[in-house]
Amino acid sequence: MLSAYRFLRQQSRAAALSAGQTATPLRIAHNVPAERSNAAIRKLCTCRALLAEAKFGDWIDGRTGKLNTSGIEAKWRKRWAEIKADERKHSPAPKAIKDATSDEIKRMFYILVMFPYPSGMLHMGHVRVYTISDALTRFHRMRGKRVVSPMGWDAFGLPAENAAIERGIAPSDWTVSNIAVMKDQLARILTDFDWDREVSTCDPEYYKWTQHLFLQLYKHGMVYRKEALVNWDPIDQTVLANEQVDKNGRSWRSGAAVEHRKLVQWFAKITAYADDLLRDLDVLDWPDHVKTMQANWIGRSEGAEFDFILDDSGKSSGKSSGKNGGDGQGRSPSTVTVFTSRPDTLFGVSYLAVSADHPLVSREWLPATHATEVLHCAREIVARQTKGSADGDPVQPYKVGIFTGLYAQHPLAPACRVPVYVADYVLPGYGTGAVMGVPAHDVRDSEFCKHNDVPVRDLVVELASQSKEPAADAVFTDLGVLRKVPENGAFGGLSSAEAMKAIVRAAEDKGSGRPVVNYRLRDWLLSRQRYWGAPVPVIHCSSCGAVPVPEDQLPVELPHNVQLSGRGGSPLSRVAEWLNCKCPQCKGPAKRDTDTLDTFVDSSWYFLRFTDPHNSASPFDASMATATMPVDLYIGGVEHAILHLLYSRFISKFLHKTQKFGAAAVQNDKDISDAVRAAILKNHPGKDYNGEPFKQLLTQGMVHGLTYKDPGSGRFLRPDEVEVGKGGPSAARIVATGETPVVAYEKMSKSKHNGVDPTETVDKYGADATRLHMLYLAPPRDVLEWDTQSIVGMQRWINRLGRLVDGALRVPPTQTITESLATRAEWSREAKETYRQTNITIQRVTEAMAKTFAFNTAVAALIELSNYLVAVKGCSHPTYAHALTCLTKMLSPLAPSISEELWDVCRTNGYLDAAGVATQKNSAASTSVFGQRWPDVDESALIKQTTTVVVQINGKVRLKIDEVDVGTDKETLVQLAREHPLASKWLLENPIVRVVHVPDKLLNFIVK
Repeated sequence: MLSAYRFLRQQSRAAALSAGQTATPLRIAHNVPAERSNAAIRKLCTCRALLAEAKFGDWIDGRTGKLNTSGIEAKWRKRWAEIKADERKHSPAPKAIKDATSDEIKRMFYILVMFPYPSGMLHMGHVRVYTISDALTRFHRMRGKRVVSPMGWDAFGLPAENAAIERGIAPSDWTVSNIAVMKDQLARILTDFDWDREVSTCDPEYYKWTQHLFLQLYKHGMVYRKEALVNWDPIDQTVLANEQVDKNGRSWRSGAAVEHRKLVQWFAKITAYADDLLRDLDVLDWPDHVKTMQANWIGRSEGAEFDFILDDSGKSSGKSSGKNGGDGQGRSPSTVTVFTSRPDTLFGVSYLAVSADHPLVSREWLPATHATEVLHCAREIVARQTKGSADGDPVQPYKVGIFTGLYAQHPLAPACRVPVYVADYVLPGYGTGAVMGVPAHDVRDSEFCKHNDVPVRDLVVELASQSKEPAADAVFTDLGVLRKVPENGAFGGLSSAEAMKAIVRAAEDKGSGRPVVNYRLRDWLLSRQRYWGAPVPVIHCSSCGAVPVPEDQLPVELPHNVQLSGRGGSPLSRVAEWLNCKCPQCKGPAKRDTDTLDTFVDSSWYFLRFTDPHNSASPFDASMATATMPVDLYIGGVEHAILHLLYSRFISKFLHKTQKFGAAAVQNDKDISDAVRAAILKNHPGKDYNGEPFKQLLTQGMVHGLTYKDPGSGRFLRPDEVEVGKGGPSAARIVATGETPVVAYEKMSKSKHNGVDPTETVDKYGADATRLHMLYLAPPRDVLEWDTQSIVGMQRWINRLGRLVDGALRVPPTQTITESLATRAEWSREAKETYRQTNITIQRVTEAMAKTFAFNTAVAALIELSNYLVAVKGCSHPTYAHALTCLTKMLSPLAPSISEELWDVCRTNGYLDAAGVATQKNSAASTSVFGQRWPDVDESALIKQTTTVVVQINGKVRLKIDEVDVGTDKETLVQLAREHPLASKWLLENPIVRVVHVPDKLLNFIVK
């Protein structure tokens, strides 16, 4: 059989050569001297005269045992480029949705990884997330999906501007060069992105549509401009959103202590979508902790607003009408409006607390006897809120305040006068800027009263089972029953739930209160005072006010002749020829808006542009976007769990609501056929998603590196300061002192000297081994502790796979698996078990790739299958070839070039033909392993065919019967036990009383 097979291969090769086709060249180990290479070639040609196709082992240096990974990777990167070109020529993707077939629309599957900022260098965190996305992209393509997997660049932002200042070059030049470097690095780790869809947010052809999006928001009343107290970064000279200030009051980017300033800024009304953003979290297949983070950030709370009217407020023309005034909320300062989630404690109010920037905190409203002192304290509070925690200020929170000299009337008990305080815990710009203090029912309020000598009212709510008078200083924070005390009046005796409704109803009837749903979420601050961003497309005219730039004048491009210094506000304000322009309405002199948009605006819609990236007439085609959206699987870091995801959801919902995409937009599209329209609507997830952009979210953990610290000073040590040796990190010693360093895994950074250069790792170990190691070390959601030393284990496994394939070539299968299945009942036990192990692996790997994303489990399953195959004796049985080809297919998304080479070795040596694996000879893609379908599980094979039965004598284990067919009856098992070599000692000499049988598990002989 083998001789005939080799003869056929030889004849096939000879025919190919005579037809002028190029024969597959022999490959030899790298780094071998020329004379040795020539000798090796002659020897190989001599030894393989009958079967002259190359083997995987040819890539391994016979002297060092090192695999020529760079050669394999270069070969397949070139081959993949050829396959891509062939696919574009013979089966291009539809240029427009109107040209797509129903099948193409049905098979669309959108996998998107959060696009990176082009810093110029990939780090190991990038390698992890792009390996994950690439593995899933390749997997779903093999399962028949038409995967959309684009890549682009989140290219605007301060880092490029700062780098340009430091190096004296234009941010655009810096960015473009970095993109080129990172694209090459992405190719080095064997990623397969749709580069035909590439976008860059700093490209005028992209930010033209970002500006268009701003104008759409403006048109629908979703952006506005107002003076606001903003977070100012004194180093980067720009405004920061609240989310960009860390818990210590410092800028997330520069680390500077953030200051508060009042500037006129642009805001987007994200609060108008608060209910939608919160409600629709329920339809998303996202990690629970991410949905919780979003829900907490939106912060919905139900409660009530109450109006406290100031005593002697004759200075205010607005009085308590609530129709005009000066708090920015449409209310007069003569009315202090507070929000509370506990209306049942209204009669326990001891004071009102307002923020330091509340309209009441002015000489117009403060009594002359208090004004100077109160204003001084307010300025100190603002300074403390801005810099206190950053500078280590020892003042405790929730305690600093001052009495304003003002009193307000209780909304339901006007005779009760409530003092008004300025308090540090009421933050500027949040809610109404005022809260009610109920120290008997709030620990914070109780602390404030103690520190500021505020008289405290007694408890008004108690436990329903309260049997004795509460302590005078008790703080009761739970729900309960309103005490029957004079303060509570007719509401005494009601439960908290009943009292809340009754008190709010009474306030409504009196016009001094109302039920309210409040949100922690605040409108999105869009303005930034920097150069490297999309200019706000608005012109300011002294006659016409703020005028949107006409659509036909977009994009408003950034000027090139800009001097960047990083100081003094927006650089655009200093470019006169760009700044000065004509008003689009009156044609008079005007000036451009000198702010640029927050970079989160750029990334809030890029996933939609990817669906139609070359559209010059609109941001994207509505029907194309609807057919592709929502993103089926979005992959990125959990650090973006709030801001980027929240802003993207808001913009996507806005565009969906205004029918820029979605079912309604498709219904109105006159450029598509009824068949295409029906296909899109059939596959669109419908109204349940309500414009949500990301159906499923996979967040990956950070990559930590090994650090060494001096045990005395705590200083991080450089690699050259530590001697590791053969004992590994645990046996490391400090070179200078001989001491044992403190060893720990921490987030990779330059200051900790624990960064790992992905390029160096790939050069040394190969991209496939790096990818496998990255996927194997930890599940994607966990922190990954990178250990370079153990990557050699993956290298050895790859070499073992090569030996497995080369060995199989010597004993090709006698028939195909399809043919053999017809006589499955006649298979040997080994063949049945091989088939079962293969299908178990297919099941485990498929589940890991499609559902759990437990890539470490997938790699482990493949290793186990390969170890099993090493021990198989019947290598010529079709089940062995089936196992080997399935193993290679399942490995391919994880280790692309190695899998391609293994597959190619099997193909060129005729092994695939013998195994019955179909490949189209006229298609470059079909000869690739990625042209194959992902293997299906044969459920019938998962049932174990044999088992081991334990034999006990009087309850004690004495022997085992291996390889027993499942379902073997009791009588047969008893006979097998009697025939066992060890049976004579236990069963032949003693009479058997009875036998206990547990099917497929146990025989227990009871003997005398």
